[in-house]
Amino acid sequence: MKNVVTYMLLGSTVSAFAGNEPLVVVDEFAGLRDLAADRPDATESPITVDKGHWQIETSAVDYTKDFDFQSWTWAETNLKYGVTDSMDIQFVFAPYIEENNDGVIEDGASDLTIRVKYNLWGNDGGQSALALFPYVKAPIGGSLSNDEWEGGFILPYAYEINEKWGFGCQLEWEYVYNEDKDGYDSNLLHTAVLGYALTDAWGMYVEYLGITGSEYQAHASGGLTYGVTEFFQLDLGAVVGLNDAATDLNAFTGFTVKF
Repeated sequence: MKNVVTYMLLGSTVSAFAGNEPLVVVDEFAGLRDLAADRPDATESPITVDKGHWQIETSAVDYTKDFDFQSWTWAETNLKYGVTDSMDIQFVFAPYIEENNDGVIEDGASDLTIRVKYNLWGNDGGQSALALFPYVKAPIGGSLSNDEWEGGFILPYAYEINEKWGFGCQLEWEYVYNEDKDGYDSNLLHTAVLGYALTDAWGMYVEYLGITGSEYQAHASGGLTYGVTEFFQLDLGAVVGLNDAATDLNAFTGFTVKF
C-alpha cells in the first residue's frame, strides 16, 4: 500500500501518492484560529489574521439608497495579511462604484483605505477579546474621490456568552472631510451586535449603529452567515435607517476566505 500525503485547501482535500517511504503529512491550516471576519456586520472583530496567512473579505455587490441618491458597489474587498501573531495589515478598495444622485450618474473606483489591527488579548482563546485599530484613507484621484486624506481609530470588543451566543461592540472616531463647509468633521460612531449560531454552519446577527455629527444617525442591521468550510464563509445582510438623518437602506452580500 502506498503512503498518501494530504494537503488541506479551504476545507477540501487533495491527495498525492508518494511511493513506499513514510512521508510527513502536510496541513497548512493545522493550529490556525477559527475564521473571524470583519463582515458582514459593522462591528469589527478584534481577532487578527494568523501570522503569514491571508484573508480576503469581499462584498460581491452592495446597494445603497437614500432619498434621491442610489449607488451600486461591486467587489469591494478587504485584503488582510497577518504580520505578527497579534497584528495584521489590511487594504480596502472597491474597483467599481456607480452613483446616481437625482439623475446625475458618476462612476469609478474608490479611494484606498489602509488599516492596521493590533490585538491586545483574546487572539488565542478566552471569553473576551479587544483590539486597537487605526486606519487612514489615501486619495487615488479617481472621479469619485474627494482628493482628501481621512482617517480614524476603532476600538472593537467581543465577548463569548456561551456556545450559541456572542456579543460585540465598538467605538470609532473618524476624521472626515466635509465638502459643504470645506473642512473636516470629527465624528464618533458606536455599535452593538448580538450573534447567534443557528447550526454548525448557519449564523445570524442583529445590530445597532449610531453616528454622532450635526445630526445623530441611528441604524438597525441584521443578516445571515453560512460556513461552506472551516475557512470559507458566505454572508448577506442589510442596514436600515431609524431616523431621517440616517441612510434609508444598505443591502449587501459577499464572502470571507482565509488561506
